[in-house]
Amino acid sequence: MLNAEQIAQLADELAEADRTHGVIPRITARYPDATVEDSYAIQGVWRDRMIASGRTLVGRKIGLTSKAMQQATGISEPDYGVMFDDTVFRSGDTIPTAHFSNVRIEVELAFVLKAQLAGPDCTLEDALAAIDYAVPALEVLNSHIELEGRTIVDTISDNAAYGAMVLGDVHRTPEEIDLRWVPGILSRNGEIEETGVAAGVLGHPATGVAWLANTFARHGARLEAGEIILAGSFTRPMWVKAGDEVRADFGPMGVIECRFV
Repeated sequence: MLNAEQIAQLADELAEADRTHGVIPRITARYPDATVEDSYAIQGVWRDRMIASGRTLVGRKIGLTSKAMQQATGISEPDYGVMFDDTVFRSGDTIPTAHFSNVRIEVELAFVLKAQLAGPDCTLEDALAAIDYAVPALEVLNSHIELEGRTIVDTISDNAAYGAMVLGDVHRTPEEIDLRWVPGILSRNGEIEETGVAAGVLGHPATGVAWLANTFARHGARLEAGEIILAGSFTRPMWVKAGDEVRADFGPMGVIECRFV
């Protein structure tokens, strides 16, 4: 495992990469024995420094929620990162690609909590009861660590590759819609690139919310009312660049449109 000095140094490197929109060498190339626990420690130091600099935490992102991605990374459970207030966009916004590195987007649902949610025995039913509403979302992936050869340790250290989210305008409670069957049709410049359905996220997109509450309980923490939980993608990542027009059709939950500049 990494020592405190190494963890702090890597968190500093990631903070500088975030500031300059740069990319650093793989952590696992320099520290092949680094563990998942090390990666969350790095992320935690980076998070605390971001909060100390004035950024406000508004929620959490969950990643690696599909079987295909878990198999590809060799990890058997999801990962998570943090989301700050200055990373939230709305449908119709323009998004500056220069603010991110290795820019890709994914189709997801986000949940806003109306109540605290704590493990260690949180169930899907508990998560649904704590959710105020679901809203369609796009996640902007932002990788500050070189992509080739990187592992789950690199990804988690890099705030689980979270860059930003784009939220839609339609809100639905879990009672109003069967969230498993929310569709996603992702288009770039008028051409459909990816399709999926929300059940691809752990069988139900709110399952990850329960998983996260139980994971936090192991560290004496909980999810709080008002937090936004980005629940994981049900499409593959799609690369985007400046000039791209993106449209995601969520059927009964409306459409998200944005432009990358």
